[in-house]
Amino acid sequence: MHGCNGKMGQVISGLIAADPQVEMVAGIDVWDDGHNTYPVFADINDCDVEADCLIDFSTAGAVEKMLDYCVAKKLPCVLCTTGLSEELLQKMREASETTAILKSANMSLGINLLLKMLKEAAGVLAPAGFDMEIVEKHHNLKVDAPSGTALALADSINEEFNNEYEYVYDRSSRREKRPAKEIGISAVRGGTIVGDHDVIFAGADEVITFSHTAYSKAVFGKGAVQAAKFLAGKGAGMYNMGDVIDASM
Repeated sequence: MHGCNGKMGQVISGLIAADPQVEMVAGIDVWDDGHNTYPVFADINDCDVEADCLIDFSTAGAVEKMLDYCVAKKLPCVLCTTGLSEELLQKMREASETTAILKSANMSLGINLLLKMLKEAAGVLAPAGFDMEIVEKHHNLKVDAPSGTALALADSINEEFNNEYEYVYDRSSRREKRPAKEIGISAVRGGTIVGDHDVIFAGADEVITFSHTAYSKAVFGKGAVQAAKFLAGKGAGMYNMGDVIDASM
């Protein structure tokens, strides 16, 4: 576990401790007070413990060194750290030529199942004249808007139509009828909302809404653990949570 003493690292440690199918054999973190049941290394290059997969929930600044380690060890990696630069994303793609790398905008199994469902729904409803809107809600400490998950949901719909739809984040300056080929994305920030996403298909005299609500960060940890189970033993290449969903169907 890379970033084992962070919030998500500790969530994942708890999930793995309760799962008889997996074992946490080592952690990497610059800070450690000795409370973990597994050895913790301040420098990833000092870690000499054999593992089947690495889960990364760390910081963007630590990802480059971690990728070098995974390449050297040919160790599959579930890469959960966000905010990566284009240079780091390119390094990730290069690493995937040597070992298995899994990266997704959202690690929740529910969200990734929803991504698949939306493609089918949009393919039926949009040609029938349904307008599509996404409303996402997060806590008041979240600095980006819209969320990466909201954009992933919009992208999933848009891929069904060869990216013909325009994303609209603010209509306050417009005085015109809503165009047909757009997806509205609205962001709400308040309180301690972990993550709430509604995808609305609004047609004549009926509305269909797909909703996903995360009540704790544990949903992302559970997805990461499932991803690690899936990735262990896989050959080099880029994978995502859609692959995990497909393997379980």
